[in-house]
Amino acid sequence: MRPGKGRTVALRTLAVIAVVAILEGLTIWGVARLIGPGPTIAILLVESLIGVWLVRREGARAGRALRTALQTGRMPSGELLDTALVFVGGFLLLTPGFITDIVGFMFVLPQTRPIARRWLQAAVERRLLARAGVVRSDVVDTEGASDTDSGSGGPPREPGGRRQLES
Repeated sequence: MRPGKGRTVALRTLAVIAVVAILEGLTIWGVARLIGPGPTIAILLVESLIGVWLVRREGARAGRALRTALQTGRMPSGELLDTALVFVGGFLLLTPGFITDIVGFMFVLPQTRPIARRWLQAAVERRLLARAGVVRSDVVDTEGASDTDSGSGGPPREPGGRRQLES
């Protein structure tokens, strides 16, 4: 890890938390002005109770699917992501607020979790490819290789050792 990188990540995380808290506060305030504070609090409590029930149910399903994948010797990548999404979704559902509840339900509900899973997989792939030296989504960095290296049978190289990938 580069020096100062941990500090940058911590500052970004703190900024995201602050922005979400401000947005949640404004949303709750707006809903309370529209329907009153009592109904707003009641809605938030009901959402949390439904969230707890749903997380217990979906967490058990995700855990069973993960165990089955491990017992059959299959790579449990989808099951691991589902388990992580249910865990994070449960945390968001217990956090008071409408925005976090919407995202939490998206992570926990079996109908919307595949959408969140695809989004998460794409985000992780972008990060991993960026760290592996991919300049764009279709170019792989092969620094140190000859620009005229055609013995690999692969695609032609660009100047600087990058190899153009087929999409």
